Amino acid sequence: MQQPASGAKGHIEAAFLHKASRLGFGVAKPWGDSEPYDLILDSGKRLWRVQVKSAYRAGEYGGYTFHAHGNEHKKVYSWKDIDVLVAYIVPEDLWYVIPVSVFRKIKSMKLFPASRRRRSKFEAYREDWEFFGKKKAGMDSRVRL
Repeated sequence: MQQPASGAKGHIEAAFLHKASRLGFGVAKPWGDSEPYDLILDSGKRLWRVQVKSAYRAGEYGGYTFHAHGNEHKKVYSWKDIDVLVAYIVPEDLWYVIPVSVFRKIKSMKLFPASRRRRSKFEAYREDWEFFGKKKAGMDSRVRL
């Protein structure tokens, strides 16, 4: 399940902005909806094109599904579109920072943050904010919304 209602995308983007800025990153939103990425994260060393996805309900075995494509279901995001997909599991308040190279040949992924029976190969990306590089001094990387 992606988003429960229209307007939810803006709330998730605002949550990302809050989280990233609390961690010491700069965040910008491109004008309009013509880009394949939602936000731009400034690590101080480089700008990252970020696609933000969210899930609200777990499926079978506690898995949350995220799609690695936009409205055009045939076209998976590539390095030409984005640098990273950030997946937010709303009920768990968990963020996954997944580089585009990880999912370039898959259309979707399942994350199992609370399941004892199943583990996702994507667990290594849970709260992996260090992917973006060094943050400003004095910021706590354990900050959660």
